[in-house]
Amino acid sequence: MANSKRRPPADPSRSSRPPRRPLSAAAVTARSRRSEEPPVESASESGGARRPPTRSNAADRSARGRQADATSKPERLHKLLAQSGIGSRREMEELIVAGRINVNGEPAHVGQTVSPGDRVKVNGKLVNLRFSNRLPRVIIYHKPDGEIVSRNDPDHRPNVFTSMPRISAGRWVAVGRLDFNTSGLLLLTTSGELANRLMHPRYQLVREYAVRILGELPEESRQRLLDGIDLDDGPAKFASFQEAGGEGANRWYRVSLFEGRNREVRRMFEAVGVVVSRLMRVRYGPISLPASLKRGQVLELSEAEVKRLLAGFGMENPEADRPPRRPRER
Repeated sequence: MANSKRRPPADPSRSSRPPRRPLSAAAVTARSRRSEEPPVESASESGGARRPPTRSNAADRSARGRQADATSKPERLHKLLAQSGIGSRREMEELIVAGRINVNGEPAHVGQTVSPGDRVKVNGKLVNLRFSNRLPRVIIYHKPDGEIVSRNDPDHRPNVFTSMPRISAGRWVAVGRLDFNTSGLLLLTTSGELANRLMHPRYQLVREYAVRILGELPEESRQRLLDGIDLDDGPAKFASFQEAGGEGANRWYRVSLFEGRNREVRRMFEAVGVVVSRLMRVRYGPISLPASLKRGQVLELSEAEVKRLLAGFGMENPEADRPPRRPRER
């Protein structure tokens, strides 16, 4: 005989918030170090940002995404893969030529177009495509010290991608990098094309840093950093250099430059005999690190902000076919 005491079905209109997790030791340490950091901007220069949606809405978002893709027009394969976050357009063209991309079981060719419903595999792995009628997502991440901006690390150190919201299509692409021991603003997006434009030298996007040094910086050394010095990989100079306070042996400065070579800021100070003890990026192009964003946290730009960012690079400004994403509740 069947058990008559069955549990009633769950009410879909009711949901419970998961219990708050206790702070980790790293989080406690980050709180204690917050007083050592320089002040940062109160908000993103592109406008307010909001947090990603809760995972409870993932099914609805996925359904809306499929409905949007059903009305999408055919697009060039290499462009589609780039805006899906797989890589840059040039990298995708190289993979096509190398025969490492298949469409519906057949090798792809340069210039090929793809429609919704086509099955595309890169290196034998099926990929989810993001057609251009769907806006890319852009994340502001407050990177702490001790994380690497790479998925492939032989030393298996913590990486920034484990802190990113999960996505059903594509992957997060980091806009430039920050050193393992450098903290601050890191931008990530689902669009490889947008990431490429944010990093391309021709757009001359400023990178601003808060730098703490040990000891004092002579005026002669400061002028050398503004006029330009020779590094192993070519000349370098700061676009601006301002004092930002400090006491005792520590001095804070705000510096900016228009390129992002490996450890460039540290190497420039080392070239004039100065040791950098803390380095924090506080601005990248039109976006500043919000003062309210704590270490290890993310904020997602709204759809209106993403459209303005795309327009600034002359990129297509598609209208999203789905309702605006709801902010994450905490």
